[in-house]
Amino acid sequence: MYKIAKLNKISPKGLELFPDNYEIVEDVNEANGILVRSQDMHEMNLSENLLAVARAGAGVNNIPLDKCSDKGIVVFNTPGANANAVKELVLCALLLGARNIPSALAWAKNLKEDVAKAVEKGKSQFAGNEIKGKTLGVIGLGAIGVMVANAATYLGMKVIGYDPYISLRSAHILSYEVDVADSLQDIIPRCDFISIHIPVMDSTKGMIDEKCIDMMKENCILLNFSRDKIVDEEALVKTLEKEGNRRYITDFPNETVMNCDKVITVPHLGASTAESEDNCAMMAVEQMTDYIENGNITNSVNFPGASLGVKTDDTRVTFMHSNVSTAIGEITGIMDKLGVKITNMVSTSKGDRAYTMLDIDGRVKAEDIKKMISDDIISVRVLD
Repeated sequence: MYKIAKLNKISPKGLELFPDNYEIVEDVNEANGILVRSQDMHEMNLSENLLAVARAGAGVNNIPLDKCSDKGIVVFNTPGANANAVKELVLCALLLGARNIPSALAWAKNLKEDVAKAVEKGKSQFAGNEIKGKTLGVIGLGAIGVMVANAATYLGMKVIGYDPYISLRSAHILSYEVDVADSLQDIIPRCDFISIHIPVMDSTKGMIDEKCIDMMKENCILLNFSRDKIVDEEALVKTLEKEGNRRYITDFPNETVMNCDKVITVPHLGASTAESEDNCAMMAVEQMTDYIENGNITNSVNFPGASLGVKTDDTRVTFMHSNVSTAIGEITGIMDKLGVKITNMVSTSKGDRAYTMLDIDGRVKAEDIKKMISDDIISVRVLD
C-alpha cells in the first residue's frame, strides 16, 4: 500500500485517480508521495519514505528543490494544466486596464441619487482605449505565454514575443502573426501592453528592472500574472508615481504596490478556476503514480524525464545519480556482478543530475545493490 499526504486542498477529480493500493494519510512522515499547491515546504522534514512531491500547479518556489534532489526525491509540476485559466485572466486584465474598468466600477458603486444623470455627466473621466491595433509584448513563450500571444492576435492586436529558451513545441503552436524579438531592449519600447510569463529563477529575479521600466512607453500597461519577484516593484512604483500614464496590473498583491493608485491588484486568481484545479490535480496524480509504479518521470523540475513504459513482469531498477561519465559503467557493472541480464535501458541527464532505468531478466534486492554503489549514486529503487 502506497501512502499519499496532501498539504493543501486537492481536487477530488485528481484524488479519485489513485488506484486501490493507495491511501491518503495525515502524517507526512509516513508518505511515499506528497501533493501540494501553495504550502511552504522549505522547513519541512523530508522522511526516508518520501519518493515524490507533486505540485498541482506550475511554480515550485515553495518546495526545497536542492534538498529534494540530494535525497533522490522527484519533484513534479503540472505545466500547462492551468494555462487556459491564466490566459483568460490576462485577457480580462488587458481589457480592465485599457478601459479603466476598476476605477469606473468603484466610482459607480458610490452613486446614490440621480444615478442616470450622474453617469452621463461623469463617465467621460473613464474613457479608455480599444486594444485592437495596439501592440502587446509577451515575455516568455511557454504554455501560457503562447496562448496569450495567440489569443491577442485573434483580438486584432499586434503581438511581439520574447523568449531566448522557447521550446520546439511552443514554436510549433505559436501563431505566424506573432513577431519574435531578440532581446528585452528590442521588445519593451515598442509595446502598449507587456505581459510577463516566465518562471522565477536566479536569472529572472528582478528581470524587469529600473532600466527596463524606463524604456516603457509613457502609457504602457505592464501585466504580471507570473511571479512578483520578476519585477523590481519598488522601482516600478517610483516611476508610476511620476508624470505619465503607465500602469501595473498584478496577480500578486503586497505592501509595495497596494497604496499606488496606478496599480490594479488581483488577489492571486490566475489558476483559481474549478477546471484548472481539476486539471492540475489530475496531472499531478497521474505523474506521481506513473513514477511510483513504473519509475517513469514526466515534468520533473529537478530530475530529467525518462520512460520505459508500463512495467512488465521483468524487474525494473532505477538509479538517481550524478551526471558523471563513470556512472553508467558502474551501474552495468553492478548488474553483471549480480548475474542478471539487462533487457532494456534508458539514461538521461539534466544539469548535474542523471537518471538511469533498467529492465532486467532476474530478481535483485535494493539492499544488495546499495552495498556496491559509490557516492555518485544518490538512490536506488527496485520495482518487482
